[in-house]
Amino acid sequence: MTIDTNCPNKRESGDERRIAIAQAARAIIAEKGLEGLRTRDIAARVGINIATLHYHVPSKEALVALVAESLRHDFKAQAMRHPRVKRTALEELRLEFADFRETVQDTPELIIVLTEMVERARRDPAVADIMTPLYDFWRRQFAEIFTNGIADGSFRSDLDPAAAALITTGALSDYWRQWTSFRVSIDHVMAELERAFIARPNSSQGNSHV
Repeated sequence: MTIDTNCPNKRESGDERRIAIAQAARAIIAEKGLEGLRTRDIAARVGINIATLHYHVPSKEALVALVAESLRHDFKAQAMRHPRVKRTALEELRLEFADFRETVQDTPELIIVLTEMVERARRDPAVADIMTPLYDFWRRQFAEIFTNGIADGSFRSDLDPAAAALITTGALSDYWRQWTSFRVSIDHVMAELERAFIARPNSSQGNSHV
């Protein structure tokens, strides 16, 4: 549907229009990378003119923020489908792994877009201001799981939660960026990560869940 005015379509809410813009931007980033993102291409996919697009996202920063928010929304919706209530820390870790595997298999565009934006953030302070909190939130989730796991006996008592979180997110991120002939399955990566962190049955932690 083409819009020929400079204001939002009265039959479509602002939220609906912003969702459509975010989806179009994500599709283009997945196809062409963040460098290939052009406002005219987004407008064409949504079926609006440039003026209407700028009404909703008046700047590059606003567009990146909108895409980041859409990623955050999708990851949050995924987590809510698999409740963490009354789970051991090891079970929570396995759920995080399952969510990542599901994303890789079913909606790889999410990781492609996230990776593109994180890479751009390394050299663009404006993008970094938007993406750093999102990426660090992912790391903190793992750090919290490892902290809880030390307490409930799931993980080694000498484990450093922050270091373990960095190792985990780094391994998962690097798995996605495999671009040479060197290949490892995601299940093997996750199995090795789990073995590196869990408390052994013969350890002094008698309440181990493994």
